[in-house]
Amino acid sequence: MEKLRIIPLAVAFGAVWALGMLFLAWAAAFGWGTALVELMASLYIGYGAGFLGGIVGALWAFVDGAIAGALIALIYNAVARAGAAKAA
Repeated sequence: MEKLRIIPLAVAFGAVWALGMLFLAWAAAFGWGTALVELMASLYIGYGAGFLGGIVGALWAFVDGAIAGALIALIYNAVARAGAAKAA
């Protein structure tokens, strides 16, 4: 099986999650998705509805998403390696 490259997957997950949190904060400035922004603000310090809150949240989200992407790649590679060794 092909193994996943850890750093590119981590960067991709981080970028997607950061953009999502950024646009959510900007939308919440107009009244959409405020409940989700309040929930995520309990996890991400400085995150909130508006321009600056979105930037701060995007930075936190990038780190959070990158860690998740790296963990997914590491777990996938470990399982794929174990499956390949068992099949051989």
